[in-house]
Amino acid sequence: MDWLIIPGIIITCIGLALLSYTIMTIFRAKRQGLSEADMQAQLQVAITWNLGAMGCSGLGLMIVAVGVLL
Repeated sequence: MDWLIIPGIIITCIGLALLSYTIMTIFRAKRQGLSEADMQAQLQVAITWNLGAMGCSGLGLMIVAVGVLL
């Protein structure tokens, strides 16, 4: 099932890119010295992106594992 491995790798890389984006967003918000309410709003958005990125990475890794096992 080699045809499952390549899409799984692509989906995993997309998830990793989204994780990098989330980390950079948090560092940027931290450097700006925002008020507590603004920082909390930024972190809530970052948490949403982080959950999506982790789900995307997990899904990609599951696809790769299924492709390797089959």
